Parts: sequence; structure tokens; C-alpha cells
Amino acid sequence: MVKPVIVRNLHGQVVQELGRLIVGGEIAPGANLPREELLAERMKVSRTALREAMKVLSAKGLIESRQKTGTRVRDIIHWNQLDADVLAWRCASMPTEDFVEKLVEMREVIEPAAAAAAARRRDAGQLARIETAYAAMAAATDLEAWSTADLAFHEAVLRATNNELMTSLFSVIETALGGYFQLSASIAGNFSYSLPHHKKVLDAIRRRQPEVARQTMQKMIADSRSNIRRNTRKA
Repeated sequence: MVKPVIVRNLHGQVVQELGRLIVGGEIAPGANLPREELLAERMKVSRTALREAMKVLSAKGLIESRQKTGTRVRDIIHWNQLDADVLAWRCASMPTEDFVEKLVEMREVIEPAAAAAAARRRDAGQLARIETAYAAMAAATDLEAWSTADLAFHEAVLRATNNELMTSLFSVIETALGGYFQLSASIAGNFSYSLPHHKKVLDAIRRRQPEVARQTMQKMIADSRSNIRRNTRKA
């Protein structure tokens, strides 16, 4: 459901493997990791690559190293939950129902407000980017093309808020949101079933109708949640 992260170096591979094990619960909070030399041998990497990976995992709040006790997994409360990797690992390890409900809650907080702000503040270039993404959705002939365009549409709406704090959220939630859109489209009878909702959001932003944009985005999110629930039960 969530696309795997592509890594191109050894320490990045170690980060991904250990991160998934920790966040997925296979290495529990409070557990001590094996000694450096043993862990490096098990993972078939150099101790240098392992140390670099440990620095990254420590920065994400997942582990801590102490001189006498070694390296252990920290409690969940200390994890950087807004880190893109941590969020991706959590989404990948969640049951589908939990994944849907938590992503829907997040979308309900962010996206209706973003649509309203975009309707108030967007400029011509930002509107053109939303229109381009919508056109790509309308032209999509397969699920992959649809999901890519769908994600681009929502990113363009967030950027059109001209609120750099809100825009920065996209880089955090991109992987999870992309997985959500792909899931919603893949289990529907027609992957482009939500195109009319997107058209209404686009029209409201084009006409500078903030409240219409807000309400339409709320309806889109509610419809997506209903679609997933309905089709998941059928399966």
C-alpha cells in the first residue's frame, strides 16, 4: 500500500531495515540491540555503515545509546512521528482499517482548510498547476497514472494556500497520502470515481469561493472513507 523507499547506500539500507523492525513492533521499545560488531555481522555491513545508520535512527528518536547499557529502542512517545520515514513505516505496518481512519482524521484537519485558503489566496500560476493535475487525472488510463496525478492535485492545492507552514506538511505526509489515494482508487469499481469531487474543488478555487471549496473537500474525504469501508467489507 505504501511504496517502498528507494535507498542507494548501505547505511540507508540499514536505516530502512531496522526502522521497519522497530516501528513495526518486531523490536519492542526498551529492547537492547545486539552489540555493534554482532549486528554489523548479522546485517552484512561494515561497522562504519552501521554507525551512520544508528546516527540517523537516533535523530529520528527511535534509539538511544548509553555507554554502559548499549543501544536500546526508545519508547514510542520519543519517536519523531512527523518524520517522513517514521510515518511511512507506521503506515506500512498498520492494519488497513487503522491506516484509513488515521489518515482520514489527518485529512479532515488539513485539507478542507487548505482548499478554503487556496480559494482565497491562489495566484494564476498556482491555479494552472491545480488545473494541470486535474487534467492528468481526467486523462489517466491506469491506476498508477491516476494516483500520481491525484497526489499532484492535492499538493498543488496545499501550495496554493501560500502558507509555508501548511505547504511543508506535504513533504511529511506525501508517502502516507499517496498510499491512501492508491488504496481508495484500487478498491473502487472505477478508479476515477472521485473525479467529479476534484472538479468541484477546482471550480471553487477558480471562482474564489472559500466556503464552497472547504465543504466540497470535506465531502470528497467523507466519500473516500465510505468507499474504502464499503469495498473493504465486500472483500
